[in-house]
Amino acid sequence: MSTVRISGVKKHSSVNGPGVRYVLFFQGCPHNCPGCQNPETHDPMGGTERNTADVIREILQTKYLDGLTFSGGDPLLQPQAVIEIADAAKKAGLNIWLYTGWTFEQILKGAAGETAKEALTRLDVLVDGPFVEKLKTGRAIWRGSDNQRLIDVQQSLKENKVTELPESKVNQE
Repeated sequence: MSTVRISGVKKHSSVNGPGVRYVLFFQGCPHNCPGCQNPETHDPMGGTERNTADVIREILQTKYLDGLTFSGGDPLLQPQAVIEIADAAKKAGLNIWLYTGWTFEQILKGAAGETAKEALTRLDVLVDGPFVEKLKTGRAIWRGSDNQRLIDVQQSLKENKVTELPESKVNQE
């Protein structure tokens, strides 16, 4: 097991994906999106360093969860931790979402590193793209701005093209 630097957690969230979710806020973000709602997560040396085994134990001991959401910061700066935590959460039957400032296409081209590409394979849904303040309309469910996409990761990897989830399908999960 490795370590992960986190800004914080929210054990029972209903605003970071469908159902009741455990949200893990990763520390460190290179995107510096103007208007970011979590600017305290940008400094890669901020937050708290934790052993991934301890984080996993805490998630699995939390009752009444439907899913796990990786947020931040940008979780893909710590892809090995994403892999370890997602693998354990998947075994427990949790649905896995991840928010990133990179696009799906950028990740596949290696912009976030090779291990980040491997981390993609563990996800159910990717909310991709930078937050764009002028595109924040409040109409985009589960997203900060209208440019961000809800991507069915497994289908997208299988078809080798982006498959966006319709909001109606996401609400049924």
